[in-house]
Amino acid sequence: MRPTTLADLAAKYAMQMPTIRGYGSFSAFSDLYVAATAVLQTPQDWERLADELCEDHARDGAVYVEPSFWAANYRDQFASDDACWEFVLSTFAEAADRHAISVGFMAAVDRVLNSAEEAVALAHQAVRFMDRGVVSFGLHNDEVGHPPQDFVEAFAVAKAGGLLITPHAGELEGGHFVQDSVELLGADRIQHGVRSFEVPGLVEYLVERGVCLDVCPTSNIMLSVFPSLAQHTLPRLLDAGVKCSVNGDDPLLFGPGLLDEYELCRREFGFDDERMAFIARCSIECGGAPDSVKWEALAGIDAWLSNVFVS
Repeated sequence: MRPTTLADLAAKYAMQMPTIRGYGSFSAFSDLYVAATAVLQTPQDWERLADELCEDHARDGAVYVEPSFWAANYRDQFASDDACWEFVLSTFAEAADRHAISVGFMAAVDRVLNSAEEAVALAHQAVRFMDRGVVSFGLHNDEVGHPPQDFVEAFAVAKAGGLLITPHAGELEGGHFVQDSVELLGADRIQHGVRSFEVPGLVEYLVERGVCLDVCPTSNIMLSVFPSLAQHTLPRLLDAGVKCSVNGDDPLLFGPGLLDEYELCRREFGFDDERMAFIARCSIECGGAPDSVKWEALAGIDAWLSNVFVS
């Protein structure tokens, strides 16, 4: 959500606009996230969000986005979680078509609020919506005190159903959560995973398994995962051969969008063209986009890299 949209909708509903950006704890981030969801109250609000999200990412050069979504946030608006999913998937698909971009959704389990039994039900629901645009199954909210092993059965259901397995791990908790997410949940991608060096041999294991880490440098600094970019592990992970994508964690909450994060990597880490192209390839190869979108995107990355060298 654009900050201007949050301001507009908050004013529309006479809500106090939350302070955006600039905090160093997950709880502060979480409070702001909850406040931001409250301003989506009508179909027109959702349509505006979908249109602007697709427009902004298309402008940045993205061909595919994969937002995480938890329908329980909106139970006061829809007759059921299924009805919520049907509306959201349809609304975003229409916006994606208008802006010539592809959108797939990550269905999420809330590791704090959902029980193991509820998580299993969410997994079955996510599988039912695969033909409508759900492509992956994630695990979000505060890692601390909520380990991956609490949700093994749910992720087994999702994986058997053909979804990508994409839990958060190794951000607010240590690298052992990354290891457990791969070994116990069958993770294809890890949201963050930047603390993997804390477990001996884990980085090599990620390389061997081809697991991709979806890295968000700015939010890692703002949530005090690292004291500064100079201590961030992304360059070391790439040096070790780990697949890594670079992402805007949430531009409303943290500031930078996708293109901004790419530019940050170029500027602050000094990544060359080959490394930037590798990151872009990882984001496509390990995402849930249709094969036709992947082929065209990978060809575009190769063409960009060839033109760079030619020029």
